[in-house]
Amino acid sequence: MENRNVIRFAFTVGGFTMLSRFLGMVRDVLTAGVFGTSLAMSSFVVAFRIPNLFRALFGEGALSSAFVPVFMASRRSEGEAEAWQLARRVVTLVGAVLLGIVALGAAGMSAALRWPGLGEEAAAVLPLARIMLPYVFFICMAALAMAVLNSYQKFSVSAFTPSLLNLTWILAILFIVPIIRGGPGRQIYGLAWTVFVAGAVQLAYQVPSLLRVGWRPGLDTDWRDPRVKKVFMLMGPSALGLAVNQVNVMVNSMIALFGVGAWAPSALFYAERLIYFPQGILATALGTVLLPVLSDFAAQRKHREMREAIHHGLRTLLFVMTPASVGLFVLAGPVVQMLFERGAFDANSTVLTARALAFYAPGLMVFCLAKVFVPAFYAMQDTRTPVKIGLVGVSLNFTLNVACALTLPEYWRHAGMAFSTVIAEGFNGLMLAFFLRRRLGPFGLRGILGGLARALAAAAAMAAVAYCAERALTTWLYVYLPHKAAQFIGVPAAIALGMAVYFGIARVFRFPELGFVMEAVRAKKRQKAAGPVA
Repeated sequence: MENRNVIRFAFTVGGFTMLSRFLGMVRDVLTAGVFGTSLAMSSFVVAFRIPNLFRALFGEGALSSAFVPVFMASRRSEGEAEAWQLARRVVTLVGAVLLGIVALGAAGMSAALRWPGLGEEAAAVLPLARIMLPYVFFICMAALAMAVLNSYQKFSVSAFTPSLLNLTWILAILFIVPIIRGGPGRQIYGLAWTVFVAGAVQLAYQVPSLLRVGWRPGLDTDWRDPRVKKVFMLMGPSALGLAVNQVNVMVNSMIALFGVGAWAPSALFYAERLIYFPQGILATALGTVLLPVLSDFAAQRKHREMREAIHHGLRTLLFVMTPASVGLFVLAGPVVQMLFERGAFDANSTVLTARALAFYAPGLMVFCLAKVFVPAFYAMQDTRTPVKIGLVGVSLNFTLNVACALTLPEYWRHAGMAFSTVIAEGFNGLMLAFFLRRRLGPFGLRGILGGLARALAAAAAMAAVAYCAERALTTWLYVYLPHKAAQFIGVPAAIALGMAVYFGIARVFRFPELGFVMEAVRAKKRQKAAGPVA
């Protein structure tokens, strides 16, 4: 696949991912108005980490990354029938394991709830986690289905699937949560049941597309198949790394809840959601597209093409992520106030969330590194190297988080924890780049750093314009409009003006990365004229 097609497919996925992020932003705005940064919301955030742990292990993380290269190699060398046989065997085994985890987990949580002297925070988290635990089965099966569809370059269906969680969540906040009596402490249970239902919806939605590419329902318990063993051997080191990482995320949430304050996990959650919005537009999309593309190159030992795809992807990502990072750092307060400050989300919630967002914002320039480098290792069926590096990064993150929780002023501790994540992810990305270069050879570091320097210079000018414009516009609009209306006009207008400055500078000074983006957009228009991608 040509580089322009990689970026074009990334924009296809990115368009649907943008829709999901937009719907996610709507859901978060509605959720913030109902629950704010209350103990109920923080308990939900911590409880929701548990199914997300298993999704990373058995769904879109370790298993998918190990499954796709083996599945594609089987298709290429053995044919479609043998590849689908492998898929059925893997799905049967994973489904059995997940159902066992759900049953044991529910029983363990029920027993823990009877423990005498259970604290208020734990008593709030465990019932919610028990309700959402079956989501593990549905979302992991859905993630495996997404991996299969991506291997057939059916990116659109799998990219739209996450939107179904957000749509279900929005409907629940609008029509179900308001009719539940008993305040936030009871209403949050309605949200937990919504997550359960959304998992089943996400899985069911992909079934027609799976049937069209050749999947047929059925179980196959021949797990002695060497290909199945290969998938799980590849998965093992990655699963270990992701397990440590996800457990670390859970521990960090618990540190925030038990060691910082009942508001801290919620404030970090809302800040993370704002970070994920620009990251999902292209970074997550490009990582999704790169895995099958690089797997195909690796199977044919086309290392030069792999290097070119990595170089092209990194320059495009940094060109897009740098202004997003700088812009969110400068406008953290106005953005949080505009989106979230209403109802239960008061001015204190705004200050706390904006602090976390400002400290998360630089991470947009480093979070994208793993989205490019890790698929390259997985494509070469090397899951050990990212794990070894990741373990060091996780340890660094955990150490810094504990230090922040113990040493910083009370209402800055969570912000320090956010910046700890940025430092650890930066270390992880740089180490991945170092070891990947040793495997594949140089992938144009000078061009990548040159593009980053140009992007930072243009983003600095953009930030100055956006900051001054936001203050001037909202101050002027406050005279004529209600504050919320003034914010919804002034803040987006300042962002649009800043973007115009950034892309204007890129055009005047002929940044090559702008050409990459425009080429992908033109290719997508040509593809639309010719017919749908998938």
